[in-house]
Amino acid sequence: MKKFYIAKARRLRGTPFSSRIEDQGLTAYTTYNHMLLPAAFEGTEKEYFHLKKYVQVWDVAAERQVQIIGKDSAKLVQLMTCRNLSKSKVGRCYYAPIIDEQGKMINDPIILKLDENKWWISLADSDVGLYAKGLASGLKLQVEVSEPDVNILAVQGPKSFKLMEKVLGPKINKLKFFSFDYFTFKGNKFFIARSGWSKQGGFEVYVKDREAGLNLYDELFLAGKEFNIKPGCPNLIERIESGLLSYGNDFDNGDNPFECGFDQYIDIESDINYLGKKALAQISKGGIKRKLMAVKIDLDKIEIMEEKPLQNGKSLIGHLRSAVYSPNFKKVVGIAMIKKEFWDKKTTFELELNGKKSKGSVCDLPLV
Repeated sequence: MKKFYIAKARRLRGTPFSSRIEDQGLTAYTTYNHMLLPAAFEGTEKEYFHLKKYVQVWDVAAERQVQIIGKDSAKLVQLMTCRNLSKSKVGRCYYAPIIDEQGKMINDPIILKLDENKWWISLADSDVGLYAKGLASGLKLQVEVSEPDVNILAVQGPKSFKLMEKVLGPKINKLKFFSFDYFTFKGNKFFIARSGWSKQGGFEVYVKDREAGLNLYDELFLAGKEFNIKPGCPNLIERIESGLLSYGNDFDNGDNPFECGFDQYIDIESDINYLGKKALAQISKGGIKRKLMAVKIDLDKIEIMEEKPLQNGKSLIGHLRSAVYSPNFKKVVGIAMIKKEFWDKKTTFELELNGKKSKGSVCDLPLV
């Protein structure tokens, strides 16, 4: 397959850490929220093994924040998500599907409650800020919607806890999962959450002061030498095996949260008000006819840029949406939207690529 390159432009913003990661061996970018997102250093498989054993620092500044401040901030945030946030607490993070009036997915961010009238929506790849502005304007809500200059560093991997304690002190490891607090490094205060887009454990540092962020970045690599620290990025193998879904890849605005397996984050019983609630109630009543599941395919490599049909004889059982070779399973693993009549884990299928057919089977998510 021919290789192509992303031409940098002002509309594809870099990050405060771009110069650092490019000097550390970055080999590929992708785009995410109109920004450059690091996509490769040494290769997906090498980075996979390293992430599962040591510690990596990721430049994920492309995970942008929508800041909502004001008297009606809680009302606006609730209006966008089907998750009940009426009992949400300051200092906590909430995984929350954002949907439209038809109950279709717009984003699946982490929502952080900074105080009673201040929220950050930490985004996957879509323009939720414009959605929030439109709702606020149309409903004349007393809020201010903006994108603050906040750039996230993720520190991920089993050695991340020892590294962060070494740099920031023992208090950091008292953070509970999906909680955040403020920590001081060289006189600068950092907002840090125990979260991240891997199942290996770690933290996300929300950097507001760019110079202070670069100082922290450099210190992490200096202090992390004993933990075999490396730069990294969200890993395709690890996230598919772990069932971490990607908006725009595994699901999009054509899918609803029930089909994506987000049932535990859907409230259609209480009196909270959000767009798409009636639509989701109807979907729940009728039941879904397809859902995201894992698949295993007898291949040792794969490259897909679009949905691929999965066939069982003459029957179309679903479509493959994301896939990668897994050194753990010694075959390709993926995420696919599967029709209801083929949800049985004994279901097999054929996938045709480049004129050749390969066999596969349906599995539950997550794979590990």
